[in-house]
Amino acid sequence: MMKWSWVVFWLLMGAFLVIDSVFLIPAARELLMGITFLIVTGAVFLALGVALILLTVKEKVAGALKKFLILTGASVVGIPVSVVLHNAIYGLFIAWFGANFWDRVGLGDEPFFFFMAIVVCPLAFLVGAIGTIVLVLRGRRLAGKSVSG
Repeated sequence: MMKWSWVVFWLLMGAFLVIDSVFLIPAARELLMGITFLIVTGAVFLALGVALILLTVKEKVAGALKKFLILTGASVVGIPVSVVLHNAIYGLFIAWFGANFWDRVGLGDEPFFFFMAIVVCPLAFLVGAIGTIVLVLRGRRLAGKSVSG
């Protein structure tokens, strides 16, 4: 397995666990949750996602492993991009079509990018992360069999 991509991948997994723990564990949420936590962890998470994509390409990782690593990084980048686009589209449509536009069309909010940020990108992250771990473990198991066999 590649060196720096693997390090960044596990740093990304650690950041994911920290962020999820704060959101899901009430004591951690009360202690740490705030705008500073969201900005700092969001920036770290985004930077690690970009780094994972760049390192995967630079280190010339091949095959399915490359696809899973890029999926993991791209889904991390996709979350804040989708949040920004969600808010931008929401605001622009109100500016262009009036304050009650979303109520008139029966939506109440911009759904597409909201769904991307809340459902699609986190699921893609999990698929990429699990796929990466499975491929690396399977590769190590196969490498161990060929050396000992």
